[in-house]
Amino acid sequence: MAQTTNDIKNGSVLNLDGQLWTVLKFQHVKPGKGPAFVRTTIKNVLSGKIVDKTFNAGMKIEFETVDNRNLQYSYEDGDSLVFMDMETYDQIYVPKALVDTKFLLEGTDCVVSFHDGTPLNVELPASVVLTITHTEPGLQGNRSNAGTKPATVETGAEIQVPLFINEGEKVKVNTEDGSYLGREN
Repeated sequence: MAQTTNDIKNGSVLNLDGQLWTVLKFQHVKPGKGPAFVRTTIKNVLSGKIVDKTFNAGMKIEFETVDNRNLQYSYEDGDSLVFMDMETYDQIYVPKALVDTKFLLEGTDCVVSFHDGTPLNVELPASVVLTITHTEPGLQGNRSNAGTKPATVETGAEIQVPLFINEGEKVKVNTEDGSYLGREN
């Protein structure tokens, strides 16, 4: 469906040269001299690449519909990950290449984006709670500002934790960059 650049909003999905881009930010600019334009920051749906792009105001542009669904990760099956729709109990196979599995546990709720029935992208929650499976023992007197040490979590990923964290403890981890956010009770 062809619309104009005046219809751009945050979250809109545009089809530019056969690739899908999500609008992260946009700004309609009307300078005192010269024609109006729309300044955008867009993210490639498949590669995750973020670029700034400027469009002339009123220019025709192709919008796409993307269906975002809340699905729960169930298990791994060969080159696919199986997610379950908790409303219909349908099992949906998503290629493993679309998902960063470093912090993905069974039962994790994710947002999966579909275009024409094809999964495009899997968004993990902002943070997850994981159990430390291996780390060097913490020493008495070590405090949170004393530094960090490597620790392995139950998914097999390695993160940096404060020196006082021990094996078996549950910690909150940022899924974007793998940073330690705190202990969980």
